[in-house]
Amino acid sequence: MSIPRPALALGLAGLLPFGWGVATILIPALHDLTLATLGPRFVGPNVLIAYGSVILSFMSGVLWGFAARGSEDRFSGYALSVLPALWVFFMVGGGASQALSALLVGYLALLRIDWQFSFWGLTPGWWMRLRLILTAGVVLALALGLWLG
Repeated sequence: MSIPRPALALGLAGLLPFGWGVATILIPALHDLTLATLGPRFVGPNVLIAYGSVILSFMSGVLWGFAARGSEDRFSGYALSVLPALWVFFMVGGGASQALSALLVGYLALLRIDWQFSFWGLTPGWWMRLRLILTAGVVLALALGLWLG
C-alpha cells in the first residue's frame, strides 16, 4: 500500500521548519534577516528545539489515537503513547546541545514506538514507510543543528 499523497505532502511540509533551522545556521545572512524580522525563536537551534518539541508532543496524540483503535484494556498502547510528550517535558531543556540531543533520542525512540504500534496492527499499512522518511529528515536536521550550532 502506498503512502496517501496528502499524508506524504503534509508530512514532508512538516520537515520545512527543521530545514529552516539548519539553513539559518548555515547561511549567516538568512540568520540575520530572520533574527531581525521574526526574532530569535525562529533561527538556528531555537527553531529546531521549539518545533521539534511541538511535533514530538503531537506524535503522542497520534499514538493515543492508534491506541484507542486497539483493545480497550491494552494499557501498554496508551502508556507508550504518552512517552514522547513526557520525554519532551522532562528531558528537553538545559541548553541547546542538551535539548537537541534529547530530541534526537526522542525521535529515534518514537520510531521504535511507531514500529510497535505497527506490529500490533494499529497503524495503516503505509505508516512505517512514512515514519522512516520523516524520521530520517528530522534526525538529520537535529544532528546537523547539534554539530553545526
